Amino acid sequence: MSAVLKTIPSVSQPDSMNIPFIDLAAQQARIRPGIDAAIARVLEHGQYIMGKEVTELERQLAAFSGVRHALGCANGTDALQLALMALGIKPGDAIFVPSFTFAATAEVAPLVNATPFFVDVLPDTFNMDPESLKRSVQAARAAGLNPACVIPVDLFGLPADYDQLIAVARENGMSVVADTAQGFGASYHGRIAGSLGDIATTSFFPAKPLGCYGDGGALFTHDDEIAALIDSLRIHGKGSDKYINDRVGLNSRLDTLQAAILIEKLAVYADEIDARQAVAQRYTNALSNRFQTPHVPEGLTSIWAQYTIKCASAAERDALQARAKAAGVPTVIYYPIPLHRQNAYNAFPRDPGGLKVSDDLSERVVSLPMHAYLKPEVQDRIIEAVVG
Repeated sequence: MSAVLKTIPSVSQPDSMNIPFIDLAAQQARIRPGIDAAIARVLEHGQYIMGKEVTELERQLAAFSGVRHALGCANGTDALQLALMALGIKPGDAIFVPSFTFAATAEVAPLVNATPFFVDVLPDTFNMDPESLKRSVQAARAAGLNPACVIPVDLFGLPADYDQLIAVARENGMSVVADTAQGFGASYHGRIAGSLGDIATTSFFPAKPLGCYGDGGALFTHDDEIAALIDSLRIHGKGSDKYINDRVGLNSRLDTLQAAILIEKLAVYADEIDARQAVAQRYTNALSNRFQTPHVPEGLTSIWAQYTIKCASAAERDALQARAKAAGVPTVIYYPIPLHRQNAYNAFPRDPGGLKVSDDLSERVVSLPMHAYLKPEVQDRIIEAVVG
């Protein structure tokens, strides 16, 4: 397991760097005894699929987020697909997604034979623009599509503008699936990301703020019927018995070892959230006079899955990355090409007003190392390299 963990930083930053982009080893050093004991317990009872740790993790996740139901699954992409399946999404339905995000948010729409419809984002929060959503809904109807669902993304750990987005969705008879793969644990006017929308989904990919040591995901809902559907769909559409199939489903179960690891990580998660706030504030204090630093609206907190700044131009970003690389500081661009310009998605419909903000952000944003165990002296080195 330690060998796998050591490869994670190189996934985010392929060059050999002195500073890891995400330091999973530092977290593991803190919780290693608990992790070892948790894995040993699973090896002892041998229930590797849907063991008691899965049930316990689901209970703890539901309590943490303030929902009636939390259901584990194999990964964050499956969580999104299961949500659309549970909502009965069908051919001819339009699924509204931001263009400035990871591909998983959009790819689940074609997987259920629906149409992803790309919406622009706001220049300050980088999250879905409610006005762009309104234009897109009208355009979808004009094109003969049925506006069925909107999937806001809590990009880089900051919750989307749910009050406005949910209002647009309800006015148009749409469901809301909150993609909080990057934002689980953040807060939105007193509510935890994971409790918003008809269904919320998250990812436990190792680089996420709450990540396991493999793949994993979860769905959250207050709705008993939706929860029962998801429970069936994630296990081959099971009925009263696993050999009775009431519907076509997926094989998407969170394995017991990953659940056991996540229980240990969830126990320190609140502390890590506080530590991330301190790291982010230190970055902002040092960089806000030089770059556009992240904007967190009043009443919201970010989980800081990424700390992302905006440069004045692509040339300035190139120069920043070159300085940082020379100093042994990793940087990553999330995302260099918005989805509406990707080969897999450029034929799908989009906001008729254009996606100018998504295009602009892809040329100017850059993310800095961010994790709960980033020491001040290391952060000083990062800041010095970034400022130049």
